[in-house]
Amino acid sequence: MGSVLRLLWLITGFIHGGHGQGVYAPPTVRIVHSGQACNVEEERYSERVFTIREGKTLELQCLVTGHPRPQIRWTKTAGGASERQGDASLHNETLRIETISRHQGGRYYCKAENGLGSPAIRSVRVDVYYLDDPVITVHQSVGEAKEQFYFERTVFLRCVANSNPPVHYTWRRGRSVLTQGSDSGVEIYEPFFTQGETKILKLKNLRPQDYADYTCISSIRSVCDIGDKSAHFSLNNRTAPPSIKLLLDDPLVVNPGETIALVCMASGGDPPPTLTWVKPGGEELPKRGVVNGGTLTIPAITIDDGGAYSCVASNNVGNPAKKSTTILVRGLRKGRFWITPDPYHNDDNIQIGREVKISCQVEATPPEELQFSWLKNGRPLKSSERMVITHTDTDVSLGTTNLDIIDLKFTDFGTYTCVASLRNGGTPEISIDVNISSTTVPPELTVPRGRSHLIAQEGDTVDLQCLVSGKPKPIILWSRMEESGAAAAVAAALMPDGSAQTESYDGVLRISNVTREMSGTYRCQTSQYNGFNVKPRQALIQLVVQFAPVVEPVYTEVRQALGRAFSLTCRLLRAHPARLLRYEWKLGSRLLTVGQFSDQSDDTSYHVRALNREGYGEYTCDITNEAGAGRCTFLVTGKAYVPEFYYDTFSALWQNQPQVYGFKLQWTQMEPNAVDRILAYRLGLRQMGQSRWWEQEIPMEGTIQKGELLTYNLTKLVKPESFLVRLTPITRYGEGDATERIITYSAPVNPHLREFQCGFEDEALCLFSQDKTDEFDWTHHSAASRDTKYTPNTGPSSDHTGSKQGFYMYIETSRPRLDGDKARLLSPTFNTNSKSSSSAAAVSNNPAYCFAFFYHMYGKHIGALNVFLRQKGQTVTDTSVWTLAGNQGDRWRQAKVNLHPTTAFQVLMEGVRGSGIEGDIAIDDVTIEEGECKDPPPNNLRSLAPPPSPHIWQLCSTLSLVLIGQQR
Repeated sequence: MGSVLRLLWLITGFIHGGHGQGVYAPPTVRIVHSGQACNVEEERYSERVFTIREGKTLELQCLVTGHPRPQIRWTKTAGGASERQGDASLHNETLRIETISRHQGGRYYCKAENGLGSPAIRSVRVDVYYLDDPVITVHQSVGEAKEQFYFERTVFLRCVANSNPPVHYTWRRGRSVLTQGSDSGVEIYEPFFTQGETKILKLKNLRPQDYADYTCISSIRSVCDIGDKSAHFSLNNRTAPPSIKLLLDDPLVVNPGETIALVCMASGGDPPPTLTWVKPGGEELPKRGVVNGGTLTIPAITIDDGGAYSCVASNNVGNPAKKSTTILVRGLRKGRFWITPDPYHNDDNIQIGREVKISCQVEATPPEELQFSWLKNGRPLKSSERMVITHTDTDVSLGTTNLDIIDLKFTDFGTYTCVASLRNGGTPEISIDVNISSTTVPPELTVPRGRSHLIAQEGDTVDLQCLVSGKPKPIILWSRMEESGAAAAVAAALMPDGSAQTESYDGVLRISNVTREMSGTYRCQTSQYNGFNVKPRQALIQLVVQFAPVVEPVYTEVRQALGRAFSLTCRLLRAHPARLLRYEWKLGSRLLTVGQFSDQSDDTSYHVRALNREGYGEYTCDITNEAGAGRCTFLVTGKAYVPEFYYDTFSALWQNQPQVYGFKLQWTQMEPNAVDRILAYRLGLRQMGQSRWWEQEIPMEGTIQKGELLTYNLTKLVKPESFLVRLTPITRYGEGDATERIITYSAPVNPHLREFQCGFEDEALCLFSQDKTDEFDWTHHSAASRDTKYTPNTGPSSDHTGSKQGFYMYIETSRPRLDGDKARLLSPTFNTNSKSSSSAAAVSNNPAYCFAFFYHMYGKHIGALNVFLRQKGQTVTDTSVWTLAGNQGDRWRQAKVNLHPTTAFQVLMEGVRGSGIEGDIAIDDVTIEEGECKDPPPNNLRSLAPPPSPHIWQLCSTLSLVLIGQQR
């Protein structure tokens, strides 16, 4: 590659710019497709429809114009609700979906925005075509005719296939096609409510010949090359819907850890039905479960595996058969107790001579097997007049047993044990001990001194504590009190872990990494479980979370030129506490100023009267309170903003030598007046795949204006390599922000392709040729090389883009030219391609082409410019398609004309000399595209004029490249 890089030193650059409004433009969007489309058609109102087969690759490209380069985003809307592609919008030009599915059809939107005007949005509807295998289902109706002694049996064969577009059905009996009216005993119809989705074959009053093999063929007429699909059904006198039976008990009660088998058998049905096991609500079967035919085996069953199970049998005849069973896994859970004092006395304490009740509750499966027993001090206790034992009905509520002690005596003190078990065993019993003594007292709840109002800082770990006394000690329930205001009430109702309440056995609620949202009132209260069944005791704790000031901007970059005045402002958004706030401004480590906020202010500013070099750097403003500090950071710099590459350059790439090509690099400077004048640009160039960078500086004279288009012509780029270009602005502060783009080589335009462009930048003139029968020739020219003795007051001062280095074609009308002399320029020959022609030309059945060019006709002696369509049939014919005469002003204008050739053709451009020497006519940037012109002029005697030509300044220099990189 050494020889490749050595070629690059020959690069010469020409830079120019134009003042005025500039090239900033809002975005435009056009969607084009590639990939594997079946069809693309235009809708009248809703843009384009893109048809693709399911499983193929969708590829849509969003082509944009506009400056600065617009940002692109793809989104999708389907079914009236917007859904994004993937986790977020797709932010590049190409939307690619491999193996597209039917659910990914819908309308796709490409949105481009660059901050100018409104965003540009275009859409395309993606229609995914598919055809599923059809399914035949059979139904039979038996109707009894009144007062007659026979039955009429009618059979319906229903064919269903999911598809897009709607499916077309064909029925066959054996090898014969069935159609409506072909058999008096057969009717074929589509139900009204499923038009195009089903087709029903009705066999009236079933006959022996109706017992046959039936085939349903579904077709979408081979669109997208999707072939037909078929389904078969054999109807005979044994055809019947399915029936099943379960070989197990219902409900099935099992012990945890056992292996069970649910057996389902088909007891009828032809064809033989398929058996499946399901759970209600679409719940999954146990992962350990194994299905073998109609048997579901669940090893080592657990309580979580309990519930309803259904066996479903289907053979597409009639309705599926379904039978269900319930599995009950034996188990005991959630044992609780509570003590209830004598309800006839207004006293929560247990006292001698009064009644006391001990309750015990357990959840059991199955509930009817639950049984309780009581022990006192380890000895069995039976119900008596003073010790009354009762049990609740498990069909009404959870299993609960009560021990009522009537007329409590001292001898009744002791430990009472409630024992819960299942009648048939299979699971360990649960025992709950309750102590009744003189020390058994109801709970009291208090908050430690100084802990009812807590102040914490954000990020701390906080312990909220409630002290509970009494015996036995109950569970403590923590919750948050609702604050005033509807919005706050919703947020305050939840605990820090997201639950409505939290249980605590030691009375402590620990909150780790506390945040400001956790401020508020917390309530602790006793639970009735595992304690006294009395009015809950409760206490409140107020938590205040302090946090450092929140400020804006957290970080921002300020670009300023030397000598200018500016201000930096730091705003306070919120803080707690919000009093005694102080601020401190620094530049680096140097203190600038300090102060304190007043009650009325929420921001602080620092003013720089005239920026000097020592004033560049990082400014910080710290706003502090008791909880910490919030910092605003401002980086004040003199760096220039990033250059903005211009991607809409017309005919940016040109070729004038066999081994190399040239590229017109154009850009604008973002906010050029924000900092000091840009002195130069550093241009870096690296061949893709290589590591070496070539760099050179492009000096700038004068002040660059916002929107001014700068041009630099790169030449001697080696074919067919691509190059990475880096552009860095330089001011007296130093280097600014750099930007990069890739220049990609593209082969010369083939005249037989759909689009032809020529900017006359190369010596080959894009295969244009001079007519040999005219009086003189067109001249290939650029304003930069114009003779100083040129005729004034006529001809252009630059090409149509404003570049003095750009080339164009013109007719020189000085002597010895005479009035009426003609110069003719012939385009390459184009072959028509009716198959790929635009639908807009369908009226004439001939292809349509849009021929566009820029012309400059300035001078008091301007003659005429004519355009002819030359067609090559058995004879060559020239047809006039556009003409214009006279002085049109010192500006470039664009003309467009529709061509409708019937055979191979050329375009002939004829310049006619006027009455004097001030009659130079020029043309530039010729294009020929398939399809009618999208915005043609009202008639062929007018052209579309661009804005007035801006003032042009020029710098022409030949610069040597400097090798600054090295091999990686």
